[in-house]
Amino acid sequence: MKKNIKLSALNLAPVQEGKSVGEALNRTITSAKAIESYGYHRFWVAEHHNMPGIASSATAVLIGQIAQATSTIRVGSGGIMLPNHAPLVIAEQFGTLNALFPNRIDLGLGRAPGTDQLTAHALRRHGQDANDFPALVDELQQYFQPENATNRVRAIPGEGEQVPVWLLGSSGFSAQLAGELGLPFAFAGHFSPKHIIPALNIYRDSFKPSAQMSEPYSMVAINAISATTSEEAEILASTLYQQFLSMIRNRPGKIQSAVSNMEELWSPYEKQLVMEQLGGSFIGHANEVANQLREFAFKTGANELMLHTNIYDEQKQLQSFKLIAEAWNKED
Repeated sequence: MKKNIKLSALNLAPVQEGKSVGEALNRTITSAKAIESYGYHRFWVAEHHNMPGIASSATAVLIGQIAQATSTIRVGSGGIMLPNHAPLVIAEQFGTLNALFPNRIDLGLGRAPGTDQLTAHALRRHGQDANDFPALVDELQQYFQPENATNRVRAIPGEGEQVPVWLLGSSGFSAQLAGELGLPFAFAGHFSPKHIIPALNIYRDSFKPSAQMSEPYSMVAINAISATTSEEAEILASTLYQQFLSMIRNRPGKIQSAVSNMEELWSPYEKQLVMEQLGGSFIGHANEVANQLREFAFKTGANELMLHTNIYDEQKQLQSFKLIAEAWNKED
C-alpha cells in the first residue's frame, strides 16, 4: 500500500523572527534542494499576501527559482489564488515555467484570496471573487489548449503546454468542481482536518474522466514534524502552535523560535482553538509518524501526502523531512 503513495512537501517561505525576507526565500530554495535529495515527489509554495511571516506572494517567480535550483522534483503552486489574477497572465506565467522546466511544473488553483479582505480588494481591482472561480478555471484551461491558436487572444507561452492543473480546497466546493472537471484534487488538511474525508468522498463521487485524468487522484496536505525523540518533536512543534495562536489573536507575524512550555503562552480556550485547527497533525518520533501517515493514507484513500513542516530551526526542519522519508521508505 505504502509504495503507491508518494510523499511531497508544502512550503510557505516562512520568515523567521530576526531574519529577512531574502533569507526566508533563500532558505526555501535550499530546503527544496535537500528535500529533493530525500526522494520527495513535489515541492509546492503557496500564494499569500500582506502576511509578515510568509514570503511566497510572488508565487510564480519563486517557483522558477526553485525549479532552477533543483533537477527532478516537481515544483508547483499550492496554490495560485485564481480570482486574484487574470487567467491569461497565469497561463503565460506557467506556460513559461513549463517551457523552461518541461514535465516538472504543477499549477494548483485556489479560490480564496489568500489574505484579508482589504488586501483582496487591492488585488482584485477587476472585481472577480470566489463565485467566478469555475468560469476562471475554464478560461485558464482554454489558454493551454493547442486549438486555442484559432482564437484572437492567445497565451504565448502557454498554448499547447502540458501543465497539470490541480484544484485546491478546504471544503466540498472545490472537491466537487475538481471531480466534475476530471482534475486532481488537493485538500488543505493542515488547517482544516475535520473536512478531509467528506471532501475526498465528494471528489470521488463526482469524478468524471477528462483529457487530463481517467480516474480520481487526491492529495492531502498535513502538518508533520519529526525528531529523534517524541519530546523534541513536540517542542519543535511549538513554532507551529505559535503561528496559529497569532492568527487566532489577529496578530500575524514572523514565525517564532521553539519554546519548551506552550502553557505559558496560551489560555485553555486559545489552546482548544489552535488544536481544533491542528487536530490532524502528526508529531513525534519518525517511526511513529511514518506509521501514523500510513494509517491516515489508508483511512482517507489519498494517493499522495504533502507534508507541511513549520520548524524555526532550518537544520531541524530538514532533519524532520529526512527522518520521515527514511522511516517511510524502510517500511514494507
